[in-house]
Order: sequence, then structure tokens, then C-alpha cells
Amino acid sequence: MRLNKYISETGACSRREADKWIEAGRVTCNGAIALLGTRVGDADEVRVDGELIGQKKKAVYIALNKPMGVTCTTEPDIEGNIVDFIHHPERIFPIGRLDKDSEGLILLTNNGDIVNEILRSENNHEKEYVVTVDRPITDLALKMMADGVKIMGEITKPCRVSRTGDRTFRMILTQGLNRQIRRMCSALGYKAQRLKRVRIINIDLGALGTGEWRELSDSEVRGLLSRTGPSAATQAGSWLALRTAGMTPSVQRCALAARHSGRAAREVSQTKKSSPWLAQYAWLNNTCPAADSTVKRLRSPKLIQPRLHRTRGDWSASENCWEPT
Repeated sequence: MRLNKYISETGACSRREADKWIEAGRVTCNGAIALLGTRVGDADEVRVDGELIGQKKKAVYIALNKPMGVTCTTEPDIEGNIVDFIHHPERIFPIGRLDKDSEGLILLTNNGDIVNEILRSENNHEKEYVVTVDRPITDLALKMMADGVKIMGEITKPCRVSRTGDRTFRMILTQGLNRQIRRMCSALGYKAQRLKRVRIINIDLGALGTGEWRELSDSEVRGLLSRTGPSAATQAGSWLALRTAGMTPSVQRCALAARHSGRAAREVSQTKKSSPWLAQYAWLNNTCPAADSTVKRLRSPKLIQPRLHRTRGDWSASENCWEPT
């Protein structure tokens, strides 16, 4: 594994801080000054300022029933931060966030490997909430939330919504936009008075009291890790390599953004007014088959070769991509 990750997993500091230590020449590996990107194993001897770094800490997974008023941050200078609230002996951090004025389940860990896998919306990990609004909510409003509501300039992903009372309902989301549920309620003329998260993937809040925390059981950890394998981002990377070989980085980024968000390519590329750009985006996202001829012209060997830094290759008609040799 990389040296910064090795140091981080011992609990000494974060990966970012470890990089700073390495750049400053404070870290040695087997007696030699370490460099950024150095890879180490269990048999290597790593020292910081001459002090031997111990073996990596055992992974910690915690479920907290966060009360309102606690802020999901590791910044020590912020009053009421979640790390000080738990006061755990290990260096842990929250997986995601839960608004200061919301309550309920949040997970914390010292295992940075699973954090991004859980947070990526394209992995469709479920989070369940119980919501109370300021007045009786209609069936139409619940259906509109389930189908998707426009907030912050985009339509939310479809979700599951079920009524539990005159002013309460359950919502199961697979994405986590900033203050998403509160904004969805506001967009339909309601105010979320209380918002409580009761489940994250396979972890239930259960009977855990407000302000209390517990370590996850072995079966819960196994269930959680089994759902955080190869990420959708890795799969999307394969798709991107196939579909955008030879295109500029800006086209690749917008193409991938369009694929993840589900928006039409033309909407994503609205700042690009020229028809060739629109044709590239449309073809990348299968929204405009008629653009194929324009894209193939743009991606001809003569035009693509400079972008590939003189890499030679052949055009594959079957795969619709430029294949370097």
C-alpha cells in the first residue's frame, strides 16, 4: 500500500498530513528518506522523526444516534463537533454527514477505504429517514417526491416514499444532496420540522438511545463491506475509456458527469455552443444517434492523433472508438 495510507492506518495522522511529513523529509522507510508515492508492506520499517510507526490499528465501525445540535465535522475548533461528542480513543471520522438540525443514525470509522464507496450516489446505497412536516401532507405530494423534485437546478433521483401518519412519512434515498429532504419538502410548500435517519444500507438505528453509540457487530460489518466492493466509478471509468478515447479531458469529464446525473448531454454541454461539441456530448450519452457521423469525423485518426500525444493506433468501427496499438 502507499506510504501515506500506511501511516494513516496506524492512527498517527490523516493521509494529507502524512504527505506533508513525507515532503518535509520526516519519514524514512528501511533507513532511507521516503518519497511521495512510496509503497510499503508489513515487512518494511517505517519511522517518523526516528520513531518507529507501529502496526496499523484495528478497523473501528461505530453507529451513533446523533442528537440535534451536533455538527458532523472533525474540525476541533468547531464547537459541538461529532468527534469531541463521542470522545473515542481512536482517530475516527464520520461517513457522510447529517445536518446539525437533524438527528438519527450516522456511522463513524477509521477505515478510509469504505467512505467513498458508501457516499457515491451511483452505488445506490440506501438511507432511510422518518420525516415530520408542518401540516398534513397530500398523497400527490408524496408521489411527486417519489418521482423526483427539482432542487438546486436538478431533478432528484426517484426514491421510495410511504405515509406513516397525517404529517409523517418514510423516505428511502440513494443519493445525498445537501439538505436534500428539506429542500424537497420546501419545493412542494412544506417545512420539515423533524428529520430522523433510521437506516444506512444494512445498519438499523434500532433501540439505540439519542446520544448513544455502539460498535457494529461482526455480521453488520460483513454486510456493510460486502456492499462496498468495486465501485461504480471504476466501472464508469471503463465505459469512459471506451467511449472517449482521444477526446479532450473536458469532454470526458462532462460525459461522465452526464452519465452519473442522468441528464441529457445537451443540457450538460449548454456552455458549448458549437455543433461539434454538442455532437460529441450527444453521442457519448446515446441521446442523438444522428450525431454519429459528425463525431466520427471529429474522431478521425488525423484529428485524434495529436490529442493522443502521437500515439499510433487503428479506428475500430465495431467498437466506435480509437484503439491505440
